[in-house]
Amino acid sequence: YLLKVKSAPDAECTVVAHHPGKGKHEGRLGAITCENEHGRFRIGSGFSDAEREHPPALGSTITYRYRGFTRKGTPRFATYLRPRADTPPAP
Repeated sequence: YLLKVKSAPDAECTVVAHHPGKGKHEGRLGAITCENEHGRFRIGSGFSDAEREHPPALGSTITYRYRGFTRKGTPRFATYLRPRADTPPAP
């Protein structure tokens, strides 16, 4: 048998905006906009129901996983992993 291995490195970014959810997530977090050295991009998957109720604060640093980069240089298939506990939110 062959085992296909996909690399999914992780990185960090700063939360700059929250976007409301639609459908099942109406009234809760739908996605966040993040910014780092790769520019601004949205992350909409990987959040638990509790994290959608209480999303990461604006200015906080989070860790996300991705699969390569788009032609524009932003992370492809970015997925939320966790908040970074050792970094307080920016003022």
